[in-house]
Amino acid sequence: MKPDSFTSRRLASVLATGQQPSRLQRHGRYTPASMRHPGKMLPAIASTVIQAFTRPGDLVIDPMCGIGTTLVEAIHLGRDAAGVEYEPDFIDLTLENLCHARAQGATGRAQLACGDARNITTIYRDLHGRAALVLTSPPYGSHTHGHLRTGRDNGGAKVTKFHHRYSTDRGNLAHQPLPGLLTGFGCILAGSATLLRPGGVIAVTARPIRIKGDLIDLPGQIIDTAHHHGLALTARYAALIAGLRDGGLVNRASFFQMLETRRARDRGIPACAISHEDLLLFQRDADLEEGR
Repeated sequence: MKPDSFTSRRLASVLATGQQPSRLQRHGRYTPASMRHPGKMLPAIASTVIQAFTRPGDLVIDPMCGIGTTLVEAIHLGRDAAGVEYEPDFIDLTLENLCHARAQGATGRAQLACGDARNITTIYRDLHGRAALVLTSPPYGSHTHGHLRTGRDNGGAKVTKFHHRYSTDRGNLAHQPLPGLLTGFGCILAGSATLLRPGGVIAVTARPIRIKGDLIDLPGQIIDTAHHHGLALTARYAALIAGLRDGGLVNRASFFQMLETRRARDRGIPACAISHEDLLLFQRDADLEEGR
């Protein structure tokens, strides 16, 4: 039997997934403590991808699940879900969000493991060949923009960041320089591919990043890394993190993103705030060969 192909389940090239800001997409659906994770996938992105490339009862896996966005959206849509997360603190948040989802009527089943996703083939050895979709995103370094307190919030003191660290554990992949990050993420992609059923899809969201002022095409480097591990890019979409209104974009960039953009422009660098994430879809080369 030929692998189940997703070629008939097309999406628009640009996904309107940023119509609401992150806090409103999560309001009432996730615990308030969830907002302290510094690099959350938008729920609208997760739900759009899950609906497009799986059916009720299918298995969805996130090897770097953070606070469980992929898992929560999957079980709300009647899919089963499995996740891995390195940080015990985020595991606790995921468990709380999954319990909250069940209390709200989510019908899918979920399982969760605390560990290093580079070992996902061992962690979930019983799920080999069963997943319809792997959906995840790489970390963007050990720090992100996070949240802020202004002088109005803290008695007139300077602007300060908080909730901007992925981890203080040096074993976390987020602490690796770019080559190490790509090597580790490639290992995760290769391991995740063993969990796919024939025709299954790996979906990765990523955006360009700046390292020491230089703009790095992280999505392009992920494509190269996936190819090295026997995964072919089969589709690429723009998943908006900005809103659409009256034919224009509604900026949802953080204070620190805008500050960095202005500083770059002051130095003559043609910078702009990121308005979308690349949604990259991969399938195993062997599956594509069999389906031809």
